[in-house]
Amino acid sequence: MAKSNSTHKCSFCGKKIPPHELLICGQDGSAICEFCSYEVFEIFRLKDESGNPKKEQENNTPTFSKLYRPIDIKKYLDNYVIGQDEAKRVIAVAVYNHYKRIMHPPKNEDDVDIDKSNVILLGDTGTGKTLMARTIARLLEVPFCIADATVFTEAGYVGEDVESILSRLLQAANYNLPKAEMGIVFIDEIDKIARKGADNPSITRDVSGEGVQQALLKLLEGSIVNVPPQGGRKHPEQEFIKVNTKNILFIASGAFNNMDKIIAGRLNTNVIGYNARNCKIDTDDFLRHITAQDIKQFGLIPELCGRFPVITSMQKLTRDDLKRILTEPKNALIKQYIYLFALDKKNLVFSPEALDFVVDKAIELGLGARGLRSIVEKIMTNLMYESPSSTKKEVILTLDYAKTQFENAKTAKEPSLF
Repeated sequence: MAKSNSTHKCSFCGKKIPPHELLICGQDGSAICEFCSYEVFEIFRLKDESGNPKKEQENNTPTFSKLYRPIDIKKYLDNYVIGQDEAKRVIAVAVYNHYKRIMHPPKNEDDVDIDKSNVILLGDTGTGKTLMARTIARLLEVPFCIADATVFTEAGYVGEDVESILSRLLQAANYNLPKAEMGIVFIDEIDKIARKGADNPSITRDVSGEGVQQALLKLLEGSIVNVPPQGGRKHPEQEFIKVNTKNILFIASGAFNNMDKIIAGRLNTNVIGYNARNCKIDTDDFLRHITAQDIKQFGLIPELCGRFPVITSMQKLTRDDLKRILTEPKNALIKQYIYLFALDKKNLVFSPEALDFVVDKAIELGLGARGLRSIVEKIMTNLMYESPSSTKKEVILTLDYAKTQFENAKTAKEPSLF
């Protein structure tokens, strides 16, 4: 490749190439211009191995470029999610098998047709359920969307139809249908659509509970769903996009409050943590023993439980976990603030005692990792307000300043480090 001169011209189109444009020259003196090289590329791109034109993908069958092994998926998750090793392993295997299934579809009637394995994640708020799903989608470079199950109602009632989930996925894929059909949908607060039980009777139709569960069945099992292109409610005169959910991975999550009592009852566990057979049970992490039977008893219909064959739980975050979350991940909260100050050419240092204070306050709030940001934000607000105007190049955030700033966050007092 070389800069052209006034004597060069393209051997294909015969056009003279001005000096400022590039020309690809061969050893025999032939040359090809940029436009012709693009045309040649398109010809080869549209040919298959036999030299015949490629056929259009039948039924918009999704394609997937790279398959990550479970160990690779877990290693990637370790960079962003602290702890939760058991959940990471379960999720990594489920995702690997799901996309391996996409890459190797049955070619004839004798081949084994692998069923889809949707995942359900249980755990307290702030344990990393959403972060886990979002991180996997970023690794796989597939469309990802989050849907809140609490806003859905049965068709015909005030609220959103469940098909609007797929509208969000289409938007995330920039309306590339084949790409959307191999995406990941994260359904949050799945426990909030549990049907009403005998202890909580309802005199009206359960349109936001069992009705939503029944409406979700069609999406989860893998079928052709008519989706309004712009979301919202369906009406007879509008055009629909037909989305095949066969290769869409659904990950549902929920806190499932009081699930530990259901599990304890099934295990026949007494107050000191031993069951009827005198076997020690970890009463601090009952969700480790979760089964589909427990989810059914909680209020999810059996048909829905059957469409989530992979069940795993998130462990409660310990004090050490919260401190590691502050400092270790690639996008750790403390690293973000240090980077923000570095953009102003200032060195921000957090004292270990100040970090311990943040962790202790997060434990008091009981919000898990979500509470960390709100606490640090209260401590840092005035500091970030004053820092850009200060000539001080190094800022050390001490325990005394952190305590004072947090306690006075809702008052007019504004302690300063400058």
